[in-house]
Amino acid sequence: MAHGDITHIDIPVSDHARAGAFYSTLFGWEIAEAPGFEGYPMWRAPNQISGGGLAPREEGFTQPRSYVEVDSIDDTIALAEANGATVARDKQPISDTSWWAVIVDPDGNHIGLYEGVTEVEG
Repeated sequence: MAHGDITHIDIPVSDHARAGAFYSTLFGWEIAEAPGFEGYPMWRAPNQISGGGLAPREEGFTQPRSYVEVDSIDDTIALAEANGATVARDKQPISDTSWWAVIVDPDGNHIGLYEGVTEVEG
């Protein structure tokens, strides 16, 4: 993936089993937990390109959130803030080689940022 590509979409859910059954039945998505990501079932679309996760619903996270691949989360956050965005969630590790963060654009949209490489079996 390259800087600017949509890389992941999280869907906030309150019941993983119910949501997994719903999306699997509706769209034919493969849904499973990967080692190291227990409690966060990930989905993959039939094209094997699109994917995301069924994330726990929490305050401020009630709508699906797209994640965009960036070369540097730190640089992207600085540029976003210089252009009117705020940070909803600071940079956090996913693994030793990947990180994520969430910004809020000037219109209030939450956009996830992803940097690095995450190898997930499955």
